[in-house]
Amino acid sequence: MSGLIGKKIGMTSLYDENGKNIPCTVIEAGPCVVTQVRTTEVDGYNALQLGFDDKKAKSSNKALDGHFKKAGTTAKKRVVEFQGFEEEYNLGDTVTVELFKEGEFVDVSGVSKGKGFQGVVKRHGFAGVGQATHGQHNRLRAPGSIGAASYPARVFKGMRMAGRMGGEKVKVQNLRILKVVPEKNLLVVKGAVPGHKNSYITIEK
Repeated sequence: MSGLIGKKIGMTSLYDENGKNIPCTVIEAGPCVVTQVRTTEVDGYNALQLGFDDKKAKSSNKALDGHFKKAGTTAKKRVVEFQGFEEEYNLGDTVTVELFKEGEFVDVSGVSKGKGFQGVVKRHGFAGVGQATHGQHNRLRAPGSIGAASYPARVFKGMRMAGRMGGEKVKVQNLRILKVVPEKNLLVVKGAVPGHKNSYITIEK
């Protein structure tokens, strides 16, 4: 799927023609530089490697500097491969937000916000034990029984329990593009996308 690398700016809302308030996310999408062209002859498949957001020279090493120098650009913080571009791009070309059109549907993936170690109520939506009577103390958000007895004498793998939550790669599919602002490289999509403000995301057509 063709696409771009971007950065989540934050959320806002727009009104549609019926006066309905639509929550939406503002994304800075591109411009991305073509840093490598994959071909069937050399690599066994066709793809474009895109780079986004300049990196400080001291944060890059010589191998990366040489890689980006071939494309005639500075070192980039984020590099992602995409396939299926309709237009033909060469090394060093720039792909802009104009790749997308208003009304199109896109898939956005990123790393979700890390929530740390959480209990079963927040992590899995358990209801808790639910009663506070009959001498019950401090059990409102407890997981309850986990079903283990002398058989199977162990806890089954995948049992929903407390643990680290968030910080995982998440893809949200079929978000409609409400607005494209080419002069500021902005996309406005309906709904929420994973990650915190200023986190990197990929937008695929």
